Amino acid sequence: MTPSLVANGGVSAGEAVAAPVTGRVAAVYSEVQSSRIDHKLPLPSVLTKPFKVVDGPASSAAGNPDEIAKLFPNVFGQPSALLVPSDFDSALPQQKLKIGVVLSGGQAPGGHNVISGIFDYLQDRAKGSTLYGFRGGPAGIMKNKYIELNSEYIYPYRNQGGFDMICSGRDKIETPEQFKQAEETAVKLDLDGLVVIGGDDSNTNACLLAENFRGKNLKTRVIGCPKTIDGDLKCKEVPTSFGFDTACKIYAEMIGNVMIDARSTGKYYHFVRLMGRAASHITLECALQTHPNITIIGEEVAAKKQTLKNVTDYIVNIILKRADLGYNYGVILIPEGLIDFIPEVQNLIAELNEILAHDVVDEGGLWKNKLTSQSLQLFDFLPEAIQEQLMLERDPHGNVQVAKIETEKMLIQMVETDLEKRRQEGSYNGQFKGQSHFFGYEGRCGLPTNFDSTYCYALGYAAGALLQGGKTGVISSVGNLAAPVEEWTVGGTALTSLMDVERRHGKFKPVIKKAMVELEGAPFKKFASLRKDWAINNRYISPGPIQFHGPASNALSHTLLLELGVQA
Repeated sequence: MTPSLVANGGVSAGEAVAAPVTGRVAAVYSEVQSSRIDHKLPLPSVLTKPFKVVDGPASSAAGNPDEIAKLFPNVFGQPSALLVPSDFDSALPQQKLKIGVVLSGGQAPGGHNVISGIFDYLQDRAKGSTLYGFRGGPAGIMKNKYIELNSEYIYPYRNQGGFDMICSGRDKIETPEQFKQAEETAVKLDLDGLVVIGGDDSNTNACLLAENFRGKNLKTRVIGCPKTIDGDLKCKEVPTSFGFDTACKIYAEMIGNVMIDARSTGKYYHFVRLMGRAASHITLECALQTHPNITIIGEEVAAKKQTLKNVTDYIVNIILKRADLGYNYGVILIPEGLIDFIPEVQNLIAELNEILAHDVVDEGGLWKNKLTSQSLQLFDFLPEAIQEQLMLERDPHGNVQVAKIETEKMLIQMVETDLEKRRQEGSYNGQFKGQSHFFGYEGRCGLPTNFDSTYCYALGYAAGALLQGGKTGVISSVGNLAAPVEEWTVGGTALTSLMDVERRHGKFKPVIKKAMVELEGAPFKKFASLRKDWAINNRYISPGPIQFHGPASNALSHTLLLELGVQA
């Protein structure tokens, strides 16, 4: 028999768990944290009344549907699902359910509310059901490490940031042995369903689990939930991933603070690198919220095939124009993944990897002769500190860890070098002092905004409904988000409909396509129409801290509003 947990030191369950789990204690919360626990969350009206789950048209794939169909013969092509009002309460099967939930990947504000939503759904609509939380991410499923969640244990986590209710992990379930371990856990706990809360990789894994369980005739159904602060897991049916709203508002507050610092001292250029290795959504949203002087969008750099020198020249030219106006300060936003968007840098990294994999690097620099002329020219153009990072920082597979390259510091050095050259030429008489910042993990575990709190709760509640309605291999989808919460739509989108394939090691591998910043999309177009003004004139906006009450407390992100056709 599995023991339940209490709020401040519950008993662990599962054979692989060696130590008791200790939960949060609400008594040690700040006043703001305490006030958030009991903040009541509205639900879309369809979830507050009798409803039924209806099927939409059959789905396909985001790309290469024939290959996706081969990889997912049991779940491919299934229809989307929509919750609609019903005239009677028994529209869904009335039975006790055993549901597991797992957090996968990096933290994002609101994850605890997804779990709370699942739990409350089971309490409200499937009384007597059990919710298991797998500890430490997907590894918890494979190792059968879980806790049985009850109301006392969940209570201190409601509307709170972080993933520490059950913690997360980045393991994947992908080998035959790992699938077998997951199957054994599902059978041992007699699971009716599993909810995977994660990003694109995690939801790809969720679909693989759904396919595997159905192929083995297990009753365990799998539902995904869209999580990532990077904002790159979205489509028409899934308007946004949770955590993006909160993270951007946290970063925007800090950017606003350094803007005031820049204006106050009149002598610093703040180079701010922001989370988002694969896509520049955070950088774009923060720009729309704060109006910095310069913002680099990686997708634009890639589309225009810009070089590192092109990017540097763009920054330097604006600094020169501002200096002519007497402004020797400013704020510059840079996406974390900028390096990945510059073709020439990727070529250089590939060549360095090949050289270092087969040769000993000599101090005399003769190894440079093996670089192509273009890569050699770029390498010599880079600051010495960045050259050293490119040469020494390798992961276990022998590749450069580009996320560890401090792009903001690199650009500061390159701008300094260029400005000094122009000073000697007599074309620059200003003063330049660069300050570097990386705003990253600070945004991952903050108290979720009203939007993320409510959105996540609805996602979790919807996941419970989808499982009870017999769905598997779909991602919980809540839409019509620009409307009042009561009018939000609720359903599920086939995970295979979000997928394409990549060929790796001679085999097709399914992947959920990352949503990149669309240069023809409304958010980028609005930014592009304003950036020249922001560059020269100081249109700084300081949003201040996240608000939970008052006129700004329910404001949606500029990106979401613009993508939904609402003027931000």
